Amino acid sequence: MTPVTSRDPQLAPDADRVELAIGGMTCASCAARIEKRLNDLPGVTATVNFASEHAAVVFDPTRVQITDLIGVVEAAGYEASLPDAVTEVDPARPYRRRLLLAAALSVPLLTFAWSLAARPPGWQWISLALATPVVFFSGWPFHRAAARNALHGVATMDTLISVGTLSAWAWSTVVVAAAIRTDVYFDAAGAITTLVLLGRYLEAGAKRRSGDAIRELLELGAKEAHLLKDGEEVLVPVEKLAVGDHFVVRPGEKVPTDGVVVAGSSAIDRSMLTGEPVPVDVAPGDEVSGATVNTSGRLVVAATRVGGATALAQITRLVAEAQAGKAPVQRLADRVSSVFVPAVIAIASLTLIGWLLLGAATATGAFGIAVAVIVIACPCALGLATPTALMVGTGRGAQLGILIKGPEVLERTRQVTTIVLDKTGTVTEGAMAVSAVVAADGVAETELVRLAAAAEDPSEHPVARAVAAFGRDRLGSLPEAQGFSARAGLGVEAVVDGHAVVIGRPALLADWGVALPEHLAADAARLEAGGATVVAVAADGVLLGLIALADRIRESSRAAIAELRALSLDPVLLTGDNWRVARAVADEIGIDRVAAEVLPQDKAAEIARLQELGEVVAMVGDGVNDAPALARADLGLAIGTGSDVAIEASDLTLVSGDLRAAADAIRLARRTLRTIKANLVWAFGYNIVAIPLAVAGVVDPIVAAAAMASSSVLVVTNSLRLRRFAPLERRR
Repeated sequence: MTPVTSRDPQLAPDADRVELAIGGMTCASCAARIEKRLNDLPGVTATVNFASEHAAVVFDPTRVQITDLIGVVEAAGYEASLPDAVTEVDPARPYRRRLLLAAALSVPLLTFAWSLAARPPGWQWISLALATPVVFFSGWPFHRAAARNALHGVATMDTLISVGTLSAWAWSTVVVAAAIRTDVYFDAAGAITTLVLLGRYLEAGAKRRSGDAIRELLELGAKEAHLLKDGEEVLVPVEKLAVGDHFVVRPGEKVPTDGVVVAGSSAIDRSMLTGEPVPVDVAPGDEVSGATVNTSGRLVVAATRVGGATALAQITRLVAEAQAGKAPVQRLADRVSSVFVPAVIAIASLTLIGWLLLGAATATGAFGIAVAVIVIACPCALGLATPTALMVGTGRGAQLGILIKGPEVLERTRQVTTIVLDKTGTVTEGAMAVSAVVAADGVAETELVRLAAAAEDPSEHPVARAVAAFGRDRLGSLPEAQGFSARAGLGVEAVVDGHAVVIGRPALLADWGVALPEHLAADAARLEAGGATVVAVAADGVLLGLIALADRIRESSRAAIAELRALSLDPVLLTGDNWRVARAVADEIGIDRVAAEVLPQDKAAEIARLQELGEVVAMVGDGVNDAPALARADLGLAIGTGSDVAIEASDLTLVSGDLRAAADAIRLARRTLRTIKANLVWAFGYNIVAIPLAVAGVVDPIVAAAAMASSSVLVVTNSLRLRRFAPLERRR
């Protein structure tokens, strides 16, 4: 968990930050109501996240205390507590048992209602016995929320669900108990409860994942450190490290915390933080970051930042803040419920009174007409509109390797204007590979590759591994290297088949008295201009040639850019790599706009800068360093072959790793959103037409129930059309 309270140096000197766990929210309007109450307090700026059920609050402790914040939330009818004061539970769990019971009991209810042949003797009493636990146990969350909102003068969809199911149950119970010869609506009460519970259950499952990004980030860090104490190594928990402590990092171990190298040299794999595949060579005086991996030599590091001040902790905080600041899109049904719900209740009440005053119907008849109003207005179709379209859309997406987290994601695809693409692991494959071999005059390329690959084989450096792998692919087997020696930041030396081989930067070859001739120096410059890393190879003091390595561009990237442009999206390449490499990759795949040399902690700021320019930004990334940017973007798309943190911080996940799936994901999300809107338009439009007919007594309760069922069937049928969604035909 993030700290309960903290002092942020970017806040005002007298401001504190606290995160509160919020309970009892049932829709986005609840979050908006709590947020308004908190922001009404002096010196308070709050953002309430409905998806994660947390409130991020910045407050002036001289004017407001944490107890005041909790009190305001509780006064609004909800629950609030400090995160470490509660046990994290699966938010879907409270619905699971209620949903299973409701579904099991609703099947016979629907069977009795729609099949005369299936009705046993006393079926109405059996229906009463079956419907009662469904309405009062399974439907309890709706009744509780409706009562709580009523105490504060607010009506939501929970209110209509509660009133509708209770009215249908109450009227039916009166009919059965008084032996009145008319229809009962236990099936409607059971079906509404079951379907709306299903939607809530699916929604709660998505909420559970909202905090996983932060938990995954925290898991990245090392758990222990080899602390140097009086010349001896002592294994201690990483939390025990203090600024100034010296600790040892062996090859293959994670760096426990941020620091400066004081002894030793090595190559540090920073891909977990930067996403870039090429390790950085470090020596005394160079900085290293916690959670990065030491690939080769032994290092002694002096801690410079610990705990919440480390780079990893800052990225964790950025993800948390970005998630908290991203207000969920309010459901279309909730937007009109403030008018629709009380209006339906008022119309039903006035209908009952009007028919009684006019004397046009008996008390039983008037009550039946009023129940018809409630039943025909029951939000069965509304309860199905979002869940069915979402289930079909996300199910089809899963078949295509596209994971959509929830309905609020869909609306964010509609107005996206710009799509920012991380380079490494997204546009490119994220792994070094040999891209070119240039042999010197009179040297066979096979001999160059054989000696170079054999000399690099004992090394753990990713460049060396790429050269060795290339050699094995070309030759099948490699001779054994003798006298291997790695020169940190320069290259390696070894003896292969009696030849003294050196491979690395030109500076290393210069130590051997080997210089690049003019034409090979020009080749090296050309390859580097194209974004490649170039090493030179010499044997026995004679130059053999050059080997170029690069992070290969995915075959699908150019086609993906064309498809994204067809969706009216402007692509931007974002990378921590240098401008020369970034420009070469952008030109290769057809991107005009480039943001290069962007530090990991600045990627989210780059997204924010584009948003300040009025652009609605989607972000595609795969690394830990992309997580804050994915969370900050209006729409985050994670490459599924990347880190779990990036996936959890995103809105859409592309399991296949094919960038073209980004275009398919946006198309599918937009189509699913259109389906949900069409469902909601029908559901509300149906009520607008049907309610006046029910008020006039034209539609009796039996027809009302049939109309309600027909509305639901239409919504489901419309949603099922999403099963026909197909990706664009691929040429390759």
